[in-house]
Amino acid sequence: MSLKEKVEGFLLEGLKENPKLFLINWTISPANHIEVIIDGDEGVKVEDCISISRSIEHNLDREEEDFSLQVMSAGVSEGLSHIRQYKKNIGRKLSVKTNEETVEGELISVTDESVLLRWKAREPKPVGKGKVTVTKEASLCFEDIQEAKVMITF
Repeated sequence: MSLKEKVEGFLLEGLKENPKLFLINWTISPANHIEVIIDGDEGVKVEDCISISRSIEHNLDREEEDFSLQVMSAGVSEGLSHIRQYKKNIGRKLSVKTNEETVEGELISVTDESVLLRWKAREPKPVGKGKVTVTKEASLCFEDIQEAKVMITF
């Protein structure tokens, strides 16, 4: 069994033990540097990273494999890539880039196929001078989304 197969098995076992956590990505470099990125429905605590790290590290034999291991949570600068990440960010402001446009708005809902964003915009009045504030919505299919990030506001 290869190192990759071993790590994958131990990683999946560790995630089964805590179903609120989910895998974003993991890689093994040619130098056997293992990097695991996780997220959670209620965020990720240091203890969660330690738990996943232990589920991998304690089951690999350093006599057989020379490796380094890093387990981390998905950072804010990372884009959203998993439907569970979208669901946990309902109510927050997102910037979503598609092939045609970039939309910034509050994440209202998430389905298996799409997200719904809502925002306010200033537009010219239909009659007369001046502008009026209108509420706009856009439903964006996951297959059209190139990048989605949570916008941090202070």
